[in-house]
Amino acid sequence: MKFSEMQYTRPDAEAVKARLRELTARLKNAADYAEAKAVFLEKEEDARHIETMATLASIRHSIDTRDKFYDDEEQFWNAFIPEMQEYAQAWTMAMMESPYRPDFAAEYGELMFVNAEIQLKSFSPEIIPEMQKENELTQQYEKLLASAQIPFEGKIYTLSQLTPFKTDSDDGRRLAAWKAEGRWYKDNQAQLDDLYDQLVHLRDQMGRKLGYEGYTTLGYYRMGRNCYTKEDVEKFREAVQKYLVPVAEDIYKEQARLLGKAYPLSFADAALKFRSGNPRPVGTADDILAQGRKFYDELSPETSEFFRHMLDGQLLDVLSTEGKQSGGYCTGIPDYETPFIFANFNGTQGDVEVVTHEAGHAFAYWMNRKRVPAEYAWPSMEACEVHSMSMEFFGWMNASGFFGPDERKFRYSHLADAITFIPYGTMVDHFQHIVYEHPELTPAQRHAEWKRLLGIYMPWMKLDGDIPFYSEGEGWQRQHHIYSSPFYYIDYCLAQTVALEFWAMIQADRADAWQHYMAYTCQGGSRTFTDLLKNAGLETPFDESCLRRVCAAARRWLADFDMTGIE
Repeated sequence: MKFSEMQYTRPDAEAVKARLRELTARLKNAADYAEAKAVFLEKEEDARHIETMATLASIRHSIDTRDKFYDDEEQFWNAFIPEMQEYAQAWTMAMMESPYRPDFAAEYGELMFVNAEIQLKSFSPEIIPEMQKENELTQQYEKLLASAQIPFEGKIYTLSQLTPFKTDSDDGRRLAAWKAEGRWYKDNQAQLDDLYDQLVHLRDQMGRKLGYEGYTTLGYYRMGRNCYTKEDVEKFREAVQKYLVPVAEDIYKEQARLLGKAYPLSFADAALKFRSGNPRPVGTADDILAQGRKFYDELSPETSEFFRHMLDGQLLDVLSTEGKQSGGYCTGIPDYETPFIFANFNGTQGDVEVVTHEAGHAFAYWMNRKRVPAEYAWPSMEACEVHSMSMEFFGWMNASGFFGPDERKFRYSHLADAITFIPYGTMVDHFQHIVYEHPELTPAQRHAEWKRLLGIYMPWMKLDGDIPFYSEGEGWQRQHHIYSSPFYYIDYCLAQTVALEFWAMIQADRADAWQHYMAYTCQGGSRTFTDLLKNAGLETPFDESCLRRVCAAARRWLADFDMTGIE
């Protein structure tokens, strides 16, 4: 079925609540496990349908944020989903207290109960108003970014459409693009500051209502962290500063040499990898998708079937259009047992990484789409990002098809980007811990903290005030996750570390690496992140030795890379 043929209907809110109350009562009164399991499976089917309707509304709203019908529907879901939490919590408590819990655990695994305990710690009916307001503020932020109309060279561009100019090989044009974007953010700074200030205080209030010190503990519970702690993350941040920042510094020093620029680099110069320009994909969006089909056809029978399904069902919306939400994502549509990919192609290297990164998420969902309980279709967030970031490295096998003459540029810049991303992503996490530990900080003080962290995690950036917004310690406001998904961003860093493990394995034996990848992916969300890694024969990024080894391997590869003929 094509995406356009999938039917959306707003559910009757009161009927849904009544139905869940009924199912909860029947679970409590079940005479035996067979009866309890039958009720459980009914609830699973209902939940899949509700999730399908919410997801269809969200996708169609993100495709065109100006569409009044789906804008209204998004507002309905922003209010309804928090209201449903109370009824979902009652169901969860009934499952936890059920005399048949051992039977459920024997058939479906104990993890569903571990996750349920975490969910119970993250909600109370008294925070429903705050959750609804949080959704509203996040939607305002997304709509603000989607509404951007940026004058540049006599034309008007959205944030996504302006992106290619930010890596233009012409120094003057590239700098002008960065300044134009920075001016838009500065012009909207008051609203950006206000939205985030409201979100921080709102989340702090939610945490305190639930009996926590503020938001941080609640934030970890909301992220479903079930196998590591805040202290583990702090140790990872220390290892990043110790092992990764020096490697990233070397990369940027070499970049400055290639560009003929002074070190440290300006934000505009740091965006240009090679004097002749960054690697660009070959052809149109359709050409890139066709190369994606070729890549997945050659990778494995499973990936071939998956990607052809995505193309046939028109389940990739990738063109950058007016009113479209910025960024990219993958989601699942349970009733139709299919993933969906949303993106904004703009003629950069990122277009190809959508076909590998977001499709890595989508393939993982495809392989686990029939799992019961449905929550096992996806693992925890950091585990999900391993699927996507590692698939990017498997994409090297078709680098020539995606990039043509820029193939070698791509390989070098992709690995370099993977290394240099981790300090940035870790800084995002560090920043958020500071913000939520000190919710009283003013907007100016938050900007100052970001600027201070830049000196620790990204010392290759020149903070000279040449580019509005970025050089003033305000660039964090363009990072959606900071507004919409607090504490999510470290997941990318943990996953990138594992993806670098896969990269090293691919260099040695791609077929063997793929077996490890499938061993990891086919577990779905039935295990914790660390257990998924262990079962697939992979190291955990929380071991300092893991980061030390991948850094050493990447440093050697980059140092030995033949730059002959690349300008």
